[in-house]
Amino acid sequence: MKQNKIILSFVIAIVAVSCATNPFTGKKTMAFVGNDELFPSAFAQYSQVLTENKVIKGTSDAEMITRVGQRIAVAAERYLTANGFEGYLDDYKWEYSLIESDQVNAWCMPGGKIAFYTGILPIAANETGVAAIMGHEVAHALANHGQQRMSAAYIQQGISLAGNVALADDKNLGIYNQAFGIASNVGGMLPFSRSNETEADKIGVYLMAIAGYNPDEAAELWVRMKANSGDSSTPEFMSTHPSNDSRIENLKSLAPKAKEEAAKFGVTSFRAIN
Repeated sequence: MKQNKIILSFVIAIVAVSCATNPFTGKKTMAFVGNDELFPSAFAQYSQVLTENKVIKGTSDAEMITRVGQRIAVAAERYLTANGFEGYLDDYKWEYSLIESDQVNAWCMPGGKIAFYTGILPIAANETGVAAIMGHEVAHALANHGQQRMSAAYIQQGISLAGNVALADDKNLGIYNQAFGIASNVGGMLPFSRSNETEADKIGVYLMAIAGYNPDEAAELWVRMKANSGDSSTPEFMSTHPSNDSRIENLKSLAPKAKEEAAKFGVTSFRAIN
């Protein structure tokens, strides 16, 4: 039991000192892994992905991905500088790649390495739809969601270890591990992941609006995402993402706020959706 308390105290101490400030919420977030370690690893993984896949270059779609990405990056720089985080992106190495694949996916690694798969373009439907996806994915990186997920996993493992030490000679160890695994995922990791997705939706529509793209299109994008999924999804409490309907309604409510935010940067009209 004494060992158990020591391990738990160690976990709590690590959490207390390993925090970073989320530049969009002002809240302290877990950051057990620093950018000096995280970025080089992300850059190496990105390079590997590019070597293992067909990267499309020189087409109108590839040029659009780069164009939208650059505008979102500029919007992020403007927003961060205006809110007291000048220099926040100094270590970012922005790169935008269109990869040939049927996957309906896009992502942004820590440090600004972005990939779009051709399979998501029909659902994006237009450049503004691409901006909605780009804003969301870039938001994950800017808000350090990757660091937070890694840190949360470390805490989960630490608490599990403490329980195993406490029950090392107990016949109920197997039951504990099974129960802890379910409870920590459904009650901890999954809600944590959903909150990251909701935060990225908010930051994303702000960024796309500041970049000159109509934030109303974000909700329409998710209407198309829902249709593409066949209107079937995992129950929200068992999913890493909010339900499609929750997401659509949230994005609709965020659009007017995103327009107000964009107006602070002199953006009062948006590019035509085509």
